Amino acid sequence: MKETKKADLVLNAEGKVYHLHLSPGDVAETILLVGDPARAKVIAGFFDQIELETSNREMNTFTGTYKGKRLSVISTGMGTDNIEIVVSELDALFNIDFETRLPKPLLTSLNLIRIGTSGALQPEIPVENSFLASAYGLGLDGLAYFYKDGVFVMERELTASFINQMEWDDDLPRPYAVQSSLFLLKKLASDYRQGITLTAPGFYAPQGRELRLEVTDNTIVDRAGRFRYGDFKVTNFEMETSALYLLAKMLGHEALTVCNIIANRVTGDFDPDYKKSMKKLIGEMLDKLVEV
Repeated sequence: MKETKKADLVLNAEGKVYHLHLSPGDVAETILLVGDPARAKVIAGFFDQIELETSNREMNTFTGTYKGKRLSVISTGMGTDNIEIVVSELDALFNIDFETRLPKPLLTSLNLIRIGTSGALQPEIPVENSFLASAYGLGLDGLAYFYKDGVFVMERELTASFINQMEWDDDLPRPYAVQSSLFLLKKLASDYRQGITLTAPGFYAPQGRELRLEVTDNTIVDRAGRFRYGDFKVTNFEMETSALYLLAKMLGHEALTVCNIIANRVTGDFDPDYKKSMKKLIGEMLDKLVEV
């Protein structure tokens, strides 16, 4: 086992992980992840009691109990770069001894459930009270290729099929596909629509949106919508799932994304009252997590 360098596992003056400002024991083994810092507080509002509340930058953390089950919720901010920080530091809290800086002999597997918002890429997907589970995350950000184990946990056939069917531009980051936790998919989302979620490294150009700057490919929504892999379609766009699934697979954690579909990029529909349906999704997920 190799000792983790101080410059690699950075701790603050209080001995807490640098970005999350958390110590071992501060978070539960089942953790809800949300992009919006305000949504973390909304979820914590469902808890019966709160034992810990802390924040640093865009990362707000609450740990408490819901119907007797200890849970944590952490806001990650937007993007795969933020998710990489959060998942890496969460793993360190459980699986690295901060005194010796060595991996612990017995590793803890976490349940990481992302609750987010997303835009649909199929015309039949509605935008009101519409919940979708990501059976696969398909990243357009290239993160997997920075990790030695990335190529071993990705779905190689799905990845190659997407690159070939999309005639992917060699000047863009190479896509990668990672499967969700089958355990969490069955436990939490067996009654939800399921699909392949595209994870983009941005909200505008990587998702085909143009403001004052012209994108290199404004056909990505249409072409991705036509992609097929077995019974699966590309169902939605968001900005975190592929990295969450990638890190979880490499580190031995269970991960699942469930999104509230609030817009449809094909039909142009948008749900202005999506916060109401988001609260419904949160309540359903919390009730299901009590049994996990």
